[in-house]
Amino acid sequence: MRIAVVVALVVMAACGPKTVPLPTVSFPRFPDFVAPIVPEAFAGTAAAQNEVRGWTFLQAGDLKNAAREFAAALRTTPAFYSAEIGLGYVELARRDPKAALAHFDRALERQAADPSALVGRGEANLALNREAEALAAFEAARAADPALTEIARRVDVLKFRVADSAAGRLDDAIGAYTAAIASSPDSAFLYRELAGVERQRGDATAALAHYRTALDLDPADAGSLTGIGDVLDARGDFDGAVQAYTSAVAIEQSAALQAKLDAVRARAELARLPGQYREIDAAPQVTRGDLAALIGVRLAALLQPDRRVDAEPITDVRGDWAASWILTVARAGIMEPFANHAFQPRTVVRRIDLAQAVERLLARIAPLAPAAAKAWQSTRWPFPDLAPGHLAYAAASTSVAAGVLTTGPDGSFQPSSVVSGAEAVEAIRRIEALAGLAGSDKAQR
Repeated sequence: MRIAVVVALVVMAACGPKTVPLPTVSFPRFPDFVAPIVPEAFAGTAAAQNEVRGWTFLQAGDLKNAAREFAAALRTTPAFYSAEIGLGYVELARRDPKAALAHFDRALERQAADPSALVGRGEANLALNREAEALAAFEAARAADPALTEIARRVDVLKFRVADSAAGRLDDAIGAYTAAIASSPDSAFLYRELAGVERQRGDATAALAHYRTALDLDPADAGSLTGIGDVLDARGDFDGAVQAYTSAVAIEQSAALQAKLDAVRARAELARLPGQYREIDAAPQVTRGDLAALIGVRLAALLQPDRRVDAEPITDVRGDWAASWILTVARAGIMEPFANHAFQPRTVVRRIDLAQAVERLLARIAPLAPAAAKAWQSTRWPFPDLAPGHLAYAAASTSVAAGVLTTGPDGSFQPSSVVSGAEAVEAIRRIEALAGLAGSDKAQR
């Protein structure tokens, strides 16, 4: 009978949860996290042991096992608020300040003056850009435990951020950050904030150096990566800015950050285009080559070759800066060469020429929006200067009915008027919108 009991106990032990060995922590992964002091009422309990194990896993970077230990402590002892604090720091490590804040607040409901919970609450609010609330939490933590000298420095720095920087006393703010860094040289936060003040002062070189130092200390610092992207973008280093923003987005998804990345990608693409292309927007008049380039760059998705168009050679575009786009647009049947196989890329575009190209582009969009296309095509716009019998009347009417081109104050189409760069760019932008390509607005601004 005794043997059977022993065997049963062995089997039960084998089936029960296995204790994960504690890692060796040579260098804490989160040295700025403030571990709570276990209250005397809980000393020596299983919950306290879970707490110690949880912090060991946390500082080793094993967030999964850290969370498991803290959660186990709360399951056995729901009143053990120190484990709630531990879960808050786990969420901070996971870069989820909203979830962290909920844990810290629950702990503070049980012990309103716990320094560890107050510091965590300050960190969470800081990550959420709630500087005033962060300052209040840090000051409360310092009052609860004057030995928190690092928090005292944080309070001083935040006071500059909330007050002095806003008042324009940037030199004083820089001095405060520099002094704080001298006392805490491994704080990525301080270098990042100093970089922000340097940018306000107009010293982009110093700002960039400090952002990079912050990133060396904390490679997962999305704020510093964003700051680097901002500085490089302003300097015209669009490829470098794309790289920085891409890395930031990989760490921290946000609509604002994605918008920055999309915008700088567009500027990077524009920078790689010929100088003549970048000058189109401001040109007093556009040429056929300019228009072909605009269409080729921004409406490439609509330019499948037209099988009905004979692939005859164009004889006068070799060496022209827009040659590749001219050939693409011509083969798609959007702009046709003349009878002698010449495209005449330097010929000025008039409104009637633009209307004919627009009409052909709208025909490519029509299958995507058949109801709207029917309205464009069935409208007979009353132009006082263009009779319905004119060969180009249908193109002008469709272009205006679709909202791509506009009329003069008297409703006239002005078919012979020269098209400016701004007018051509706006027409292409409106076609992009109709085709659902507005997000690919490459290169105009």
